[in-house]
Amino acid sequence: MVAVVGLLASFAPSAWPAPAQAAEFSFGGVPRTYTVHVPAGVQSPTGLVVNLHGAGATGADQAALSHYNAVSDAHGFVVVYPDGIDLSWADGRGASIPDRQGIDDVGFITALVGKLVSDYGIAPGRVFVTGLSAGAFMANRLACDRADVFAAVAPVAGTLGANVGCNPSRPVSVLATHGTADPVVPWGGGAMTGRGGDSTIVSAQALVDRWRQVDGCQDVPAQQVLPNTGDGTVTTQFTSTACAPGTAVVSIRVDGGGHTWPNSVDASEASWQFFDTHAR
Repeated sequence: MVAVVGLLASFAPSAWPAPAQAAEFSFGGVPRTYTVHVPAGVQSPTGLVVNLHGAGATGADQAALSHYNAVSDAHGFVVVYPDGIDLSWADGRGASIPDRQGIDDVGFITALVGKLVSDYGIAPGRVFVTGLSAGAFMANRLACDRADVFAAVAPVAGTLGANVGCNPSRPVSVLATHGTADPVVPWGGGAMTGRGGDSTIVSAQALVDRWRQVDGCQDVPAQQVLPNTGDGTVTTQFTSTACAPGTAVVSIRVDGGGHTWPNSVDASEASWQFFDTHAR
């Protein structure tokens, strides 16, 4: 990977919040909550990462699981952890309560991004999104629906509902990580039963192929086996860089990997390195 292989000027506001704070604002007449982390002393953040939790979790849970605050501190970007209604997202599959209630999570998260970009003087071309499981489904949907907002996406253990169209308005760089032994979100797609119920999803490879198509990638992906971490998995990275200018599509296949934020690669550091090199 361009940026991942190595591991596995903006307006400064006059007042800054504490490095981490829970906050709330109303969207669509519904109170929505989130937690935002700002590295101490940083006055010109290097970007904004939206980090989305899985079903049954909260933004705070995702912060603890992914250790993204430490990556934020190391690289000077703002990270926000929104909370989904009923601990889930309206990602389009129709399996969650937010989906069935018609909640506009694409609108909510986009509005939250607009607020934070304004509050912290973040360059609009340096807005990114990652997420786990249901959060990964939502991250992919955001990239499909609001490619004008998100320069790059890094879904972990999640694809898209088979019923969710993906016709982005412009290319989006993608770093997709998925385990072949995932018992919740099947590597091969098809029927899936999650917290909210049943849905039908596209396979991990089909999603990557779709992003390659969207980004106009012309090359055969370069393949690299990443260093063994002794956890019983084998991790292979597939990198396409002959894509639309400034974009890349990278997939990380964890053979034997399950439904988790992976240990075989440092998914948090790797995603930021990818984001940092694929801004607009």
